[in-house]
Amino acid sequence: MTPTQRTVQGRRKDLGKYYFRSAWEANYARYLNFQVYTQFIDRWEYEPDTFWFEAIKRGVRSYLPDFKVYKDGGFYYVEVKGWMDPKSKTKLKRMKKYHPNVEVRVVGEKEYRDIERRFGNSIDWWEFKKRR
Repeated sequence: MTPTQRTVQGRRKDLGKYYFRSAWEANYARYLNFQVYTQFIDRWEYEPDTFWFEAIKRGVRSYLPDFKVYKDGGFYYVEVKGWMDPKSKTKLKRMKKYHPNVEVRVVGEKEYRDIERRFGNSIDWWEFKKRR
């Protein structure tokens, strides 16, 4: 079973209109809602912008970051990645090359687990991985 086969895709009652591709993305959205509530960030959006790599004719030609986070009059993007496959690595490399002024922060397993450890028990609807 690949890591993507373990994801729980779909809408969440507590998160409204968005269709998330994984429990990690849904939980990160909950974490962002918590940050809005505590006024650490202003707001966030899920997958609002697509970036194109115009010079690329084959392979990875675009990138859709998971979240756009607004803070203090500016913004940055967040990519939630529990598994960094070759295609994902290529997208991030091409973002740096073709859109060097766009900030993309990657939340990998280490960062996600830290957020979950610190906030998971206090954020409503947090989806914990079921132990086998």
